[in-house]
This record gives sequence, C-alpha cells and structure tokens, in this order.
Amino acid sequence: MAPTTAHAPCAHAYNHLSVFPEALKGKKILLCTESFGPVNGVSRTTMMLVSHLRANGCDLAVVSPQNSTAVNTFIPKLGTIEIEVRLRGYPVPFNPELSIAYLVRLSELYRRTFGCPPDLIYLASPASLGFQVMLQLRQRPRADQVPVVCNFQTDLAGYCKTLFPWPLGDIADCTFAAVQSFLFRHPSVRSIFYPSTHVRRYLERHRVQPDKMELLGRGVDANTFHPSKRSKALRESIGPNGEVILICVARLAAEKGFDFLARAAQELDARGLHFKLYLVGGNRQAEVEAEVKHLFSDSRCKSRVVFAGFKVGEALAEAYASADLFLHCSVSETFGLVVLESFASGVPVVARDMGGPSDTVDDGVSGFLTPPDDLSAFVDKVILLANDKKLRHRFGGRALKQAREATWDKINNKVAWKMLQTIQQREQELAGPPPHDSHLGRSRGPSAVRETVIGSKLQVAAALGVIVGFWGLVSVYLAFTKAKRWVRSLFSIA
Repeated sequence: MAPTTAHAPCAHAYNHLSVFPEALKGKKILLCTESFGPVNGVSRTTMMLVSHLRANGCDLAVVSPQNSTAVNTFIPKLGTIEIEVRLRGYPVPFNPELSIAYLVRLSELYRRTFGCPPDLIYLASPASLGFQVMLQLRQRPRADQVPVVCNFQTDLAGYCKTLFPWPLGDIADCTFAAVQSFLFRHPSVRSIFYPSTHVRRYLERHRVQPDKMELLGRGVDANTFHPSKRSKALRESIGPNGEVILICVARLAAEKGFDFLARAAQELDARGLHFKLYLVGGNRQAEVEAEVKHLFSDSRCKSRVVFAGFKVGEALAEAYASADLFLHCSVSETFGLVVLESFASGVPVVARDMGGPSDTVDDGVSGFLTPPDDLSAFVDKVILLANDKKLRHRFGGRALKQAREATWDKINNKVAWKMLQTIQQREQELAGPPPHDSHLGRSRGPSAVRETVIGSKLQVAAALGVIVGFWGLVSVYLAFTKAKRWVRSLFSIA
C-alpha cells in the first residue's frame, strides 16, 4: 500500500500543474546542457527550468561546456562543491555560443558537483556532453544507473545537414540517427520530452519507445513580452514613412532560413508592398554575420532592411511589440520560442510549415503556415496581413490569448513532476527483488551475465568510437572553414 500512497499525490498534481511537487525538494539533480546562459532559445528555456527548480528548493547542479563568448554564467563554489561546472570544449566556428565538449568521466562530474551520484540526471538537448553521460551510464551495473530524463530541443541531424556540405551533412544525419536511437532506447533513459509533432515523428522513425515520449511545450514571460511595449518612437525610426514593419528575431546564421527570407523580401518589394524588414539578432562570428547580411545586399532590397543587432530584455520586448507582423523562415526549429514571444506581444506570425511552428501557429487563426518551399505562398500571406489591418489585429488578439495560456510555471512544474515520478520509480525498483531474465523467468547465471556485459561494452565502445570519430571529422572541417574565413578576411582587408 505504501507505493500507491506515495504516487497518488504525484498522479493527482501532475494533472494540476499549478502545484510544485513538495517531495522533490532536497533531491539531488544533475542537469547537463550543451549551452547555458542567455545565448539562444534552448539555453533560455533551460535557464528558466534551473531558476524554477532552485527557487522551489531542489539541490541542483549544472554542467555545461565552456563557450567562447563573453556570456558565461557562473555561481561561486560552495566549499568543495560546484553548483555550476564548465567543461573545456572545442568552440563551433559558426556559432561560438556552442562548444563540442571534450571527453569527461561521469565519476568526475559526480565528484565536482555533489560528491556522490545524484538522484536524477536531466539532459537538455543531449549532444557532445549528453551522449557521453548516456554512454557511460550504460557501462555501470543496473543498480548504479542513475535515471535519466531527456529534453529533445535541438534537431542535431537537421542542423548538421543544413550547415555542412555534402557528403558531410548526410553522414551527420545518419550518424546522429543511429547514435540517438541506440542511446535513447536504453532502460536508463526513462523519459524524453519532445516539443512538437515534428520531433515526435523523428523519434518514432528511430524506434524510440512511445511510452518514453512526452509532449512538453514552452512558456513565455507575458510580463516582459506584452503589447503595451509598443513604441511609437521606435516605429518611426524604423519606418519613417509609415511602412508596414515586418520583424524577424533570430541569430544571423545559415540554418535560420535567411536565404529564403531574402528572396521573400525581394519578391515583396517587386510586388509593391510598402514595408521595412527589421532583423533582430547577430552572430559573434563577424564573417558569418557578414554572409547573412550579403544576402540582403540587392540594391532594391537593401533599402528595405534594417539590421538591429542583438537585443535582450526590455529592448527585445519593445522590438517585438513595435512590429506589425513576424516572419519565421527557419525549418530546423524544434519549437521556435520566438513565435510565442511574438504572440505574447500581440503580433501574428507567418511561418514555413515545418518544425515547431507547425504546432504553435494556428493556421488562419493566429497566423499563417505555408508550404516550406513555396515562396509565392509565403509572400501572398505576408501581403494579405500587411494590407488588411483589421485581419492583422484579429489574428494578433488570438495570438495574444494563446500565449497567455502558456506559462513557464506550468511547463516547469510538468518537468518537476516527471522528475519526482522517475525518482520514486527507481526507489521502488531498488527496494524490490533483483531483475530476472525476461526469457527464462529466473536470475541470470554468471556466464550469461558475462556475455551480456561483454556485448554491452563492445556496443558502448563502438558507439563511442562513432561519436569521437565523427566529432574529429567535424572538427577538421570546422578548423578548415575557420582558416578559410581568416584568409578571406585578410584579402578583404588588403
């Protein structure tokens, strides 16, 4: 009867996400993330969870690769225990906010954080660091396998396929598919949160067990992002002649769909729309940012585009609210937090129908979705909303209503309840009888155990070899690309 009693409050409150699970307070949670700090949508989402768990009394440690930007969040050590651990890694030239973590022992992470294994490991967008954690857990005896909850927030395969040339992109796609399938299906991975139907289909294609998958949306700070932040002065500075203001908020990088957006801007200009395109974002690699800006260098298009650079906080909220329409052109987003932020600002969205926005945008209600490669359809919808102020305001009102239903407290409480449920499940397993062979119905003998261990270690070694080999291949390509950009910059200076 005791297990039932323990789980009853959990099951009840899991359906009422305004409540934080009291029993999770004091539990040791090791959170491993590929990026941490206010550097991108994924890391902002992770920071919201970290703040929520700590504010509610969880004993939380964060591990993340060091990045090569000035934006690094550190909390001082408490005695010999580190609340945050930054690992050395190889910075990605296209995106210095991310680093490929060098090899690290799981026991070392335990030592540097809690001094012992945690109650649960949470992996945010597992990649170079998360893969290492999952691989090393597989090598441990089952009783020592700390349960894992994953949050699948980044489409690594799609990202690499867009970023790298053939055949490296296709190799990356196949590599990540095989490795993720191998890792996610292991019993130590108890749950995988996914943000959209697009991601669930990806996981299903790679044979991840359906009972592990759980939908987890995103929240939005409705106090920061709000229609009241609309600024007449900013609007006049962007469009002094009363132009319709189209906004796009994204890091200036190839995978964000700026080639499509540039062609859309040219077509909008050719069709006579009186507009300004306000691009908020940048890239800490000047060469990459310059390449994106060059896409908009067409003489007719150039006068229509305003590059605003990076904006955060109130300045970002003001930018959203001062626009008339948000254009989302990336097809590699697993969710697209910027869509919700635009909705919270009362600004409707036109997006390509792929990835996260396909679930977030209610087509014909809070915005429009168009076929991913249909430039004409995308431009048609932009012109329709740009020229019809009443329709635009109606869509904006519905978008605002949708955003107000998505609160971070509910989203993060859902994660917290899943964490508690997972910890309690493991406690029950450890208290019960040892596992039996599923085929023979009895405990396994020494020879069977030895064969299983050897087979498992061979699988782990093979998987680690694939990952390290691919990271090496990618590193060579990235180093070559970095050198090529450096040489190009020397000639441009000359």
